[in-house]
This record gives sequence, C-alpha cells and structure tokens, in this order.
Amino acid sequence: MTIMTTPSEGWDSSYVGEAPPWDIGRPQPAFVRLADRGLLSGRVLDAGCGTGEHALLAAARGADAVGVDFSPLAIEMARRKAAERELAARFEVGDALDLASLGLTFDTIIDSGLFHVFDDSQRIRYAKSLWSVLRPEGSCYLMCFSDRQPGDWGPRRVRRDELEATFADGWEVAGIDADEFEINPGMGTPAVQAWLASLRRR
Repeated sequence: MTIMTTPSEGWDSSYVGEAPPWDIGRPQPAFVRLADRGLLSGRVLDAGCGTGEHALLAAARGADAVGVDFSPLAIEMARRKAAERELAARFEVGDALDLASLGLTFDTIIDSGLFHVFDDSQRIRYAKSLWSVLRPEGSCYLMCFSDRQPGDWGPRRVRRDELEATFADGWEVAGIDADEFEINPGMGTPAVQAWLASLRRR
C-alpha cells in the first residue's frame, strides 16, 4: 500500500524499523479468498506491491506474477522474500501512474491499498494506467479505504460512487463489496473498513 507520487526515499523510510500499518507480513484475507477461487491467474500485476505479499501469493498459486512499487527498499525486501520462498515472482521499481513503461500486458491486476492515496486527478491517470496494461476482458481487483471507516485516522476515505466514477470510462464495474483491511498492532484496531472492487477492462 505504497503511494507512488512522492520521492522514493520518503517511502523507503516507511520500511525501516517497525513495519508500517499496511505491511502485515502476509496477504490480506480478501486476496487469499480471490486466490482460493482461482482468480489470481495468468500474468498478474500487483500495483503498489510493497514488500510483495500479494504477488507472492499469486506466484505460489501458479501465476506469472509481477510486483511494482515506487520504493526501492520495498522492492529489495520483496525480492528477498521471493528468493527465500523459492518463488519466481518478478519485482520492479516503477510508477503506477505510468505502467505502460513496463512493456507488459496482464490478465489480472491487484491493488491492495494504493488507489486511496491518489487525489482526484491522479485517480483518473491511475485508471488509465491500469487500462493500458490490462488485456481486454481482463480483471482488476482493487481494495481501498472506505468511507464506512469512522474517524479521520489514515488515508482519505473513498465512497462507492467515487470508485464508480473513476472507472466509468473503458471499464465494467462488476461489483463493489464491503470488506476489511487487516493492519499491524498499535493502531488501536485489528482491521479497518474497505471496499473491494471487481473491475473488468472493456
């Protein structure tokens, strides 16, 4: 869950010392459920992959998995995990707003907590960036912070209609379901409210 629009050094600092709230050392349960249904298949991109847990989940289930993040340190940690687990996942430092620069096309894209860090104009750029690398009829599974979460701690809340508006052009919104992000201890709660959007590229 790493923003990709500020200098990478700033995000590298998130991975020094105690793990940040979003880096729980395992995949989010929502994405495990998707993997259990066989939906993380083919060539899979994890946009904003952090230390790689979701790309590694996909790789462990047989996918050709690629993770991209703006933080070189997070990518280094992800590559180390892949080597330790003997999983053939590829990790690259890159900008989620310019995914076409990867020169790859994907069957499936996953986003665990990246969308909600972008402002309104960046959200449209991000949707176009995702569209540019997803094959026609390919699926994107995107989980973001929800306006159902009380208080003002954490990233900007996202409304269901904001997701629908962002992905109105060139996409089919197959579903937006209430879900939860698990987070690291110390935040006062074991989980926060999220939306899990299932999107298809037209």
